[in-house]
Amino acid sequence: MAAPGVDVLHTASFLGFEPGSLPPRVGSRRKRLNKNKKKTWKRHCPALDVEEFLEDVRLQERTAGGLVAEKPDDNLFFVDTGNEEKDLKLNKGKKKPLRIDLILQPDSKILPPKDVLAHQVPNAKKLKRQKEFQERLEKRGILPRRQRLLQAKLHRPFTKSRIPTNNQPDRDFYDIWGEANPLDSSLAGKDSWFLEQTKKRAVKRPGRLNLKPSPLPAVEVIASGGSYNPTFQSHQALLLQAHEAELKRLKQEERLERQLSFPTVDKAPTEESAFQELCQGLLEESEEEEDKTEGPEENQVEMEGTAVPQTAAGEKKTERQRKREKETRVLAVKLQAEKTVKQKQQELFQLRSIKTKVKHREEELSQRKVKRAEKRKAQAARTRRLGKLKYEAPDTEVQLSQELAGSLRTLKPEGSILKDRFKSFQKRNLIEPRERAKFKRKYKLKYTEKRAFREVTV
Repeated sequence: MAAPGVDVLHTASFLGFEPGSLPPRVGSRRKRLNKNKKKTWKRHCPALDVEEFLEDVRLQERTAGGLVAEKPDDNLFFVDTGNEEKDLKLNKGKKKPLRIDLILQPDSKILPPKDVLAHQVPNAKKLKRQKEFQERLEKRGILPRRQRLLQAKLHRPFTKSRIPTNNQPDRDFYDIWGEANPLDSSLAGKDSWFLEQTKKRAVKRPGRLNLKPSPLPAVEVIASGGSYNPTFQSHQALLLQAHEAELKRLKQEERLERQLSFPTVDKAPTEESAFQELCQGLLEESEEEEDKTEGPEENQVEMEGTAVPQTAAGEKKTERQRKREKETRVLAVKLQAEKTVKQKQQELFQLRSIKTKVKHREEELSQRKVKRAEKRKAQAARTRRLGKLKYEAPDTEVQLSQELAGSLRTLKPEGSILKDRFKSFQKRNLIEPRERAKFKRKYKLKYTEKRAFREVTV
């Protein structure tokens, strides 16, 4: 809106001469400004014409070497009095500078400022004094220490044997791992412990450190059915394998649900069934106890009805009884000896059967040895339990028939390389099976109602 008392047509009649200036407001008072401050100079005192003039002067100094107005006419113009054809013939053999060289030449004719520090030498006075001192010594015939050492080295007889190079075709070959190794000739006869401590010979590595925790390969090649363009038979075999693994998992889940599920109303326990479970086994035990109590009484009655003969424990054996017992013992030993002799004689006729038995026994032992080796090999290849968690094999990565791409460009990746490597480490007993750590809040959350929220809700 226009100010009151001001005509709108007069306000928008024309613009100011300076760029960016607003149209003058007719009827308004001129603003008074204090021009004795630098802040007011920069804001309300335009100096564009001065800056343009100074920029023009600097350009003339760079390109022409000074102001063009101050230079004489002889420096700016010249009278061409030569013959163009003659100049062309004379300048024909000369090489003219290339256009790129002319472009790269500096436009300014003002010389760059001289770098004073670049021409200064550090410790110039000290070096000058040393140089004068060396010159005085040379006049007296005394050479500096460095030159004396060099001359002594030059006049010294050269007795050092040259090391033969490796590019000689007629050199002798040797085994670096063999016993007659020329590289180890300097270490011959020295203490092994001393050589190990001085790092001239490596410490013998124990054999157990060379054993791998599992013979399984680091990267297992997948089945042919997992290819981007597999055959029908291989793809169906891989689908069957994945199907069986899924059925096994579903059966396990159903078994757990069946074991942990609450019984239905028909199968729910009642008071009568609970009482029968509590009384189960009590009646049978009472009957068995009665039978046991009745048995000893009957035996006692039978013992009373029959007379048992008693033998005299303190009676002494007669001479005839002792002689008879001695004869029976001697006869038994003699019969046993005859029996062993007959058995040995019979074994001579059983050599074939004994040989067959020994042969069968050796075959049985060899088979058991092979089985033990196979079992040991299978146990070495299996995944051991290193922690509290058990290793779980990853799911089979398989694509359905309608998902097969047939081309590497349209192939969609299955699985994750990071998970595959992590599972491979677990399978090869390099790390223990782990699960993702669960976040557990240490302190309970506290809810506070702020004043601003309370004012809005109330």
